[in-house]
Amino acid sequence: MNQYKNILLAIDLSEEADQITAKAQSLATSNQATLHIVHVIEPLSFAYGSDIPMDFSGIQQEIHKQAQTQLTEFSTKYGIATEHQYIELGRPENEVHRLAKELAADLIIVGSHGRHGLALLLGSTANAVIHGATCDVLAVRIND
Repeated sequence: MNQYKNILLAIDLSEEADQITAKAQSLATSNQATLHIVHVIEPLSFAYGSDIPMDFSGIQQEIHKQAQTQLTEFSTKYGIATEHQYIELGRPENEVHRLAKELAADLIIVGSHGRHGLALLLGSTANAVIHGATCDVLAVRIND
């Protein structure tokens, strides 16, 4: 197995994030690697379409502020240094790929629900990260 040096953990700050983080922390420790953590916020215009004549900037700023607080608290629980915590705005797969390149990550860790059928056909963030990554990706199965 490769000796990983820079691991990027992509989480959604849900209840399942603990399962993924425990695995990431174990891998980082055993490889003596630096563990980086990222949470990506999708712009509200993605969710509601850009044709709606509304200003979402105030709401978007509040979402960013809350996510930053949650990520800081979460990262503190796992001993992840502040300078290795990232909040990004955009499409999750694009931002994870961009940040992985910027950090020279040699492993990206994401959670996967292992959906089947229609959910699988429609794709997922984990699937998009796996297929667009330029480094190894570990999809950690989330126990529902």
